[in-house]
Amino acid sequence: MGSAGKKEGKKQKQEKLGPAWLDNAIFYEIYPQSFRDSNGDGIGDFHGIMEKLDYIKELGCNAIWMNPCFESPFGDAGYDVSNYYKAAPRYGTNEDLKRLFDEVHKREMHILLDLVPGHTSVNHEWFRQSLRPEQNEYTDRYIWTDSIWKEPAGYGSLRGISDRNGSCMVNFFSHQPALNYGFYKPDPEEPWQQAMDAPGPRSTLLEMMNVMRFWLGLGCDGFRVDMAGQLVKGDVDGKGNIALWQEVREFLDREFPEAAMVSEWGEPDKSLQGGFHMDFLLHFGPSHYNDLFRCEKPFFAGEGDVSKFVEKYLDSYQKAGGKGLICIPSGNHDMARLAKYVKGDRLKLAFAFLLTMPGAPFIYYGDEIGMPYVEKLFSVEGGYDRTGARSPMLWDRTPNAGFSSAPKEELYIPQPELADVSTAADQMEDRDSLRSEIQRLISIRQAHKALQSRGEIEFVHAREGVYPLAYLRFSGEERYLVVINPSDREEAFTGKFLLGDAVYTFGGRVKQQRGKVHVDPCTAGIYEIQPWVVV
Repeated sequence: MGSAGKKEGKKQKQEKLGPAWLDNAIFYEIYPQSFRDSNGDGIGDFHGIMEKLDYIKELGCNAIWMNPCFESPFGDAGYDVSNYYKAAPRYGTNEDLKRLFDEVHKREMHILLDLVPGHTSVNHEWFRQSLRPEQNEYTDRYIWTDSIWKEPAGYGSLRGISDRNGSCMVNFFSHQPALNYGFYKPDPEEPWQQAMDAPGPRSTLLEMMNVMRFWLGLGCDGFRVDMAGQLVKGDVDGKGNIALWQEVREFLDREFPEAAMVSEWGEPDKSLQGGFHMDFLLHFGPSHYNDLFRCEKPFFAGEGDVSKFVEKYLDSYQKAGGKGLICIPSGNHDMARLAKYVKGDRLKLAFAFLLTMPGAPFIYYGDEIGMPYVEKLFSVEGGYDRTGARSPMLWDRTPNAGFSSAPKEELYIPQPELADVSTAADQMEDRDSLRSEIQRLISIRQAHKALQSRGEIEFVHAREGVYPLAYLRFSGEERYLVVINPSDREEAFTGKFLLGDAVYTFGGRVKQQRGKVHVDPCTAGIYEIQPWVVV
């Protein structure tokens, strides 16, 4: 990076915003269908999650994001909700979910539910009522054109499925009708496009706040919000969605000030302005996240480029103005497993990066043991090519890898053969395993404030097509250099500082000679800096 960019990065001050527990939060993402089946029906459930909370805590994670768990026909793995106020029976009851919240809190952990405010299932009673040709309170709960012959431009639609005259916008799959939050600038020639403050959009937003109020009242600690930046339609600059979420933020600050919110938006300068505490860098959009882990030549596979990611990261970091956290996940249910592209010890280097960056880290279940992407699976519940990243957790070497006592053919998604993989139990007994290294990295992160969510960052070496990656993390008097070299050759860079004691090392040596820092192949380290001198 140029010196101007570095200096700007240093100037950014992360002001505290939101719950204090986010300051050192490390999240574990649970895909409930695939985590642990406690009743032998082949599908994971709430009781199964409760059985494994100590495993998550022992790893070092102190927060959970659980994918959708509300009643659903599961045409899209629960992202097609049919009742926002009822837990999916296959996972358990509302009382079971409340008990899960309680068990999480007993362990001094927190849990976020996955809120899907952009669309519902066609099975939702709101949608059934909106299909009726006579006016009712749900007529404008969804986005309908005023004629069966007219589709919403740029979107798919449902039409010809009832006596109502119009086409209903869908957000993605044809069974997911889009909820109506209005248009930022309604087209006067399209009277069906409602303004954000029209009664229909207002009713939708207020009801979604009621949904949040219900689950926060039962004990959840906040929400990850699906499609957070796409609720208001025709909102090119994001101003309408920002205004919508600012209203939600005001409601939460009044009633649930400790509730945490993380957005699926991918543009932190917008989402954090809207009042979210955290935003993900996504595998789509402008973040260059895929340059690191999932492309033809990922940086962490030892032959890629990190510079465009760093440039965009700094741009987002500066635009956000220190008002929240930019989160970089190891993966999630919507992308191929990390281990598909990054192999062996380089997975440890990838986690050395993930666990030393600002923002709250998110570890996708199974990534801590390098679970593989299962190739050539038929789609399950709308997974399509994502299905291979959603296979059941590999717990141990008992039948079905300890996931379920169901017959193998009744498992939610097929598992890889145990002969070819490592299980959680295997890795917990191996001090050199990926899981043990992640546990070690988490422990180091939690021992040093500069390495946690709100510690500042300055990149000192992130050049196009060149290794290693090096950056400074600092908070108060704590100052550390993180250096990571996933390549298969020794690399060096110039640094006008003195390396002090090592806080963490993996792989080969990092040594300083005549103003240059030399880094062995496949090596990572965290070092104190003495004295503090920055170019």
